[in-house]
Amino acid sequence: MSDKNFTATITVDKTPEEAFAAINDVWSWWSETVEGTTGTVGDSYRFEVPGIHRCTMTTTESVPGKRLVWHVTDSHLAFIADTAEWEDTDVVFDLTETATGTEIRFTHVGLAPEDECYEVCSNAWSAYITTSLHDLLTTGTGDPFRRTSTGESELIKHGNAALVNLDALR
Repeated sequence: MSDKNFTATITVDKTPEEAFAAINDVWSWWSETVEGTTGTVGDSYRFEVPGIHRCTMTTTESVPGKRLVWHVTDSHLAFIADTAEWEDTDVVFDLTETATGTEIRFTHVGLAPEDECYEVCSNAWSAYITTSLHDLLTTGTGDPFRRTSTGESELIKHGNAALVNLDALR
């Protein structure tokens, strides 16, 4: 994968199978509002931060303990000009067993630094992977988007409030 994609890597003291199971538990680290299923090829789910971002992802590759790929089949990013910027991109998790556990390499293939969404989206992905997913695997509790959250609170949580004209989203 090239440097034209967003990548974040964490290492956890878990087996690749435990890490794979946690990644597929998107409700515990990404969003409590996800609707659908994630772990088997052909599974599809929808993620949404109301008024700001929604996407539908379909599992296109699933090798337990090794690799998981979600393909973005539909997306709407309300805060940028090309609201479909994520469409036809892939979210990839590569798992590698290490001496101390498992390395999880997350790559959003197609989320490139020149993209309008890159700064906001990479900040959010960084928080979800390096904090929420990491915490889920190390403490048993992640920090997903909550059913009681607002789009504004989520942007502030991930340090993106200054990057988005929130009034334009209302």
